[in-house]
Amino acid sequence: MKILVIHQVPDAKIGYRDALDHQSHDVTYIGFPRRMADLPDDLRCVRIELEDGQDLVEGITSRVSRADGFEKVLSLSEFGQLEAWHVRNHLGLPGTSLSRLEQIRDKVSMKEALAESGLRYPRFVAAPMSCRPLPWREKTVLKPRRGASSEDVHVYETAMEALGAYWKLDERHDYQLEEYVEGEILHADGLVSAGALVELVVSRYVNKPIDFVDGLPLGSHQIPFDPRHRAFAEQVVKALEVEEGSLHLEMFETPQGELVFLEVANRVGGAGVITAHLRHRGVHLPAHEIAIRLGLDRPEPAVASGRYHGWLVFPGHHLEGERGHTITIPDHLRTHSCVDQVYELAPTDPLPDHVTYHEWLSPVFIEASHRDAGVLREFLTECARSISVEAGGAE
Repeated sequence: MKILVIHQVPDAKIGYRDALDHQSHDVTYIGFPRRMADLPDDLRCVRIELEDGQDLVEGITSRVSRADGFEKVLSLSEFGQLEAWHVRNHLGLPGTSLSRLEQIRDKVSMKEALAESGLRYPRFVAAPMSCRPLPWREKTVLKPRRGASSEDVHVYETAMEALGAYWKLDERHDYQLEEYVEGEILHADGLVSAGALVELVVSRYVNKPIDFVDGLPLGSHQIPFDPRHRAFAEQVVKALEVEEGSLHLEMFETPQGELVFLEVANRVGGAGVITAHLRHRGVHLPAHEIAIRLGLDRPEPAVASGRYHGWLVFPGHHLEGERGHTITIPDHLRTHSCVDQVYELAPTDPLPDHVTYHEWLSPVFIEASHRDAGVLREFLTECARSISVEAGGAE
């Protein structure tokens, strides 16, 4: 099979060498220089490098054509799915319709699609009318319609404050307002094939993604199977007409135990999700997603660990790191029985200048596991409270 891969997600996350048989298939990677540079030098493939600053779709469609004979286009990035539709259309290849992709990519469209599902989701307003209040008065979230990693998301104590901030935006049509929902946040990660959910693991966050942007660590850990979570995810897949690929679904669990939809993405989860899922279930999500999207048999699962797995990542984008940084990890946490691996930046390594969950860029990244999900949560919570990352300290 001749395959065109729009390369946007770091190879360190996807592991293309093991996820795709490069001997049996003719694989072409296309992308921008920084990303293309992370592919293994000895990987059997064709490489097409775009120019920095070039429009992704224009760059790709100017370099490939129907005459090249591509049979499939792969895009595993949330930020490339709509673009991949245009590339498939250019190459005359079938695939998920643009309207369905928009439904999954746009946070307003996805909630509109749930209107008849019976699932609860936050009340929202996509385009408020001038001089009119929102339908609620309480705490309100202002967020981009197509954002990720909680960037540019803001929470205001009142609807009036949020509206005031909305009207000051230059590109306000790219944003939406929604009511703030009290509760913990869960994320469900799995696979969809032929419109059916075929794999799912649910995890509970330690802290909230929006707090990571402001400088707090973020983590999550897997929790025992609950049929309510599975049923909720299946309803989302059905209502949004997700056809294939990875699923990363976030939902609130209120103090009363009610599940409330937050948002969904048709891609693998970030941070430590791929590794945690592989160890817990023996399923490497990117490899299975690639097989599903190419119409191939899914790989045989590896041996599951019999443990619940989790991760914790500390941000560095909010710190001034020119003079180095200091990391403090109490000894009893570093040697704790839950620890699988601790990644640390060297004191003189530069801190990330943007929001990132990658273990090789973050000041501290912890992988952990335990046979008891409650014990694992206590450990990750203590790490979040006791480990510190501070700017300065290096000579």
